[in-house]
Amino acid sequence: MTDPALSVPRLVWRGDAAEAGSRLVPRETPVALTYNRSTHAVMLATPADLADFAVGFSLSEGIIRHAEDIMALDIVSVPDGVELRMDLAADRLDALTRRQRRLAGPSGCGLCGLDSLAAALRPVPKVADGQGFTAGMIHTAMQSMPAAQTLNAATHAVHAAGFWTPRRGLVALREDVGRHNALDKLSGALACAGVPASDGLLLLSSRVSVEMVQKAATLGGSVIVAVSAPTALAIQTAERAGITLIGVARQDGFEVFTHPRRIGPQPVRHVA
Repeated sequence: MTDPALSVPRLVWRGDAAEAGSRLVPRETPVALTYNRSTHAVMLATPADLADFAVGFSLSEGIIRHAEDIMALDIVSVPDGVELRMDLAADRLDALTRRQRRLAGPSGCGLCGLDSLAAALRPVPKVADGQGFTAGMIHTAMQSMPAAQTLNAATHAVHAAGFWTPRRGLVALREDVGRHNALDKLSGALACAGVPASDGLLLLSSRVSVEMVQKAATLGGSVIVAVSAPTALAIQTAERAGITLIGVARQDGFEVFTHPRRIGPQPVRHVA
């Protein structure tokens, strides 16, 4: 497959002097997600971890319930991009046909092309209580991200979504030019590995919009931690889903916007 980054020429100015050089920039590739040879969506994404993307997108869109619902997956390079060709189990294909929609999203826009306003604000599932975490765990988790963000270290232009548990540390991290895509890739990775999202922290290098909360709820994540602030609608959605939403997570602290019961001075193994 195509490398996720490309070296391009640039002219660097420092003060009154210019010097020729090069820079690595992330690729942004059209990725078509097809089910039983019918195209459902075309997203602009970084061409890496595409099998995870196929599974995670299918889960977050409600097309499948489990990774095993995808009977076959082929990643095919085509002249204009990449096709993720999936074959679904018969019951899931029937469900998809009933709710078929088309969307074309710039850099993983999670809401582009929706057929109605109601679809944008679809109900979210209630997440399990999961476990509790200390403030120290939140800091440790966020500090584990930069070393794993290899594509961002090279390009300074992509988002990341990670998953951290007290026992295993940083379990997985995925990167993409689109923050929604990064979370979908992480979702697919966790689903394929059989890792329950309620056991740890979902870490985001981006702001938290409503569709990020919707994806987290579908994944079953009970705690979201992000470096930036959430939107008002994201907060309302997290409240309904029972998700602990943490934003502005920096070295000097963080802010808890919903369901603070999971965060305390001591780890809480069983949350009421």
